[in-house]
Amino acid sequence: MFSPEDSFVPVSTVTVTLFVMGLILFALERRTQEGERSKGPPGPTPWPLVGNLLQMEAQIHISLTKLRDRYGDVFQVKMGSLVVVVLSGYDTVKQALVRQAIANGTSMTFSEKYGEAWILHKKICKKALRTFSQAKAKNSTCSCLLEEHICAEAAVLVNALSEHPDRERGFDPTVSLVTSVANVVCALCFGKRYDCNDKEFLNIVQINNEVLKIFAAGNLADFFPIFRYLPSPSLRKLVQYIRRMNAFLEQNIQEHLNTFDKNCIRDITDTLIELCEDRYEEGKQSVLSSTQIVRTVIDIFGAGFDTIIAGLQWCLLYLIKFPDIQRKIYQEIDDTIGSNRMPRFEDKTKMPFTKAFIYEVFRHTSYVPFTIPHSTTENVVLNRYFIPKDTCVFINQYQVNHDPDLWSNPNSFQPERFLDASGQLNKDLIEKVMIFGMGRRRCVGDGFARLEMFLFFTTLLHQLHMENISGQELDLTAEFGLTMKPKPYKISVYPRH
Repeated sequence: MFSPEDSFVPVSTVTVTLFVMGLILFALERRTQEGERSKGPPGPTPWPLVGNLLQMEAQIHISLTKLRDRYGDVFQVKMGSLVVVVLSGYDTVKQALVRQAIANGTSMTFSEKYGEAWILHKKICKKALRTFSQAKAKNSTCSCLLEEHICAEAAVLVNALSEHPDRERGFDPTVSLVTSVANVVCALCFGKRYDCNDKEFLNIVQINNEVLKIFAAGNLADFFPIFRYLPSPSLRKLVQYIRRMNAFLEQNIQEHLNTFDKNCIRDITDTLIELCEDRYEEGKQSVLSSTQIVRTVIDIFGAGFDTIIAGLQWCLLYLIKFPDIQRKIYQEIDDTIGSNRMPRFEDKTKMPFTKAFIYEVFRHTSYVPFTIPHSTTENVVLNRYFIPKDTCVFINQYQVNHDPDLWSNPNSFQPERFLDASGQLNKDLIEKVMIFGMGRRRCVGDGFARLEMFLFFTTLLHQLHMENISGQELDLTAEFGLTMKPKPYKISVYPRH
């Protein structure tokens, strides 16, 4: 027979043993979880020297979208010696750019890294656009509103297309589109417009196109650091083009500095100067220098130029590809605007189908397949994967816009997908279309670009009917680049009224 003392020892030993084992298992589980959280993203095995470059197709966004199906929303590839983390999936991208704000964008003008100067740069840039776009600039003696500029240039574009000598046989509308869109941003930035044959104007348009081509082609020095120390024809060209662009802008800005009058704000450059002077008068530091004003104007110029031209090129292509959709837009224009006046910004809220068409062009083409490359500002953990500070990050906007978990029949062009049962826009759905980025790092000219796209597009369709030419096969595949353009096509144009 056991005494109470005999029975106490084994019970206590079992309890202590179980308790210790529990602690050990808990510690092991925590270490496992921490290990999972701290491990880097998965990805394809890189080859020596070239990394995964030779595994990429010509359409890089397609290759990276296929890799997402295998490795998930966060994975990494090596482009030569450069490690790139690719983010896909709407929720993951939103987590990264909005909730965690893990990365800062890299400006194409090589402006400062993320920090106080960068924040000031973007803040002033946004304020200048808002001040000069939404209302008459303070104390301005001219009606240089964004809406007035666009309406004027849209009217010029209508005349250029309707009076083209090959308007019925068919012609490429690109030159006319470039001239009108470029003149909007020139008028906004510099207070002047240019004739389509002006040498200075044509020179700036050409420089901008060449810079975009070089960026789209990539630079070996980006992927193989050793090439930074070797002669590079493309890099030399890029530096030359940027210097020529800067010289043009600096000349215009110096003229503005010399003739600035706070009682007559002529354009965005004057607005920038005024904002900087206001900060100085208020005793605030970090005032933008003339060099920084040049960078800001370049950013605004870029935001209001290539993306809008490409968007309009795609819109016209889809119109002649889908004539039934074009007829629905005509009907909405006639019902909302009529023939006695021209379209205005205020019509935007009353034309859900037209807006749905534009958003579906954004989504279906995804003509800006990636945001401008980002870089992590600190060590972060995203979706349980550790990403070190200063890691290059690609945001795959194309994948988000073609994600079957988000869009039914994503490869089908269906503007109606954005309309609810009452025919109104589904705002939650249109916000998921990625074309200008997301969160604080979204394109500074986002709102500006959407308004300009709408007004140019509706003005064209208010006045003109467009058709495909006989025998032309329309190809909706894109030519890869920073902004993907449609392959050349021709349209026939006829007056509507």
